[in-house]
Amino acid sequence: MNEVLYGLAVLACPVGMGAMMWIMMRGRHQDDDATTGHGSELAQLHAEVERLREVQRDDTAISPPDRVSETPRRR
Repeated sequence: MNEVLYGLAVLACPVGMGAMMWIMMRGRHQDDDATTGHGSELAQLHAEVERLREVQRDDTAISPPDRVSETPRRR
């Protein structure tokens, strides 16, 4: 009888750990399903950032290189 109880105690830890891992992974997959709808929005945001960077590059290419911008004075 002691051997059976000892065997159950030894198996309780790995079985419990496996159950916790399974529960945590199951919740993670549900989160992944919720975020897949945002892929197109993310692609649009990346495209917008790239457009803004191109505009910024064009603006810096137009301005003369010897121009020094003044920093605003604090009062």
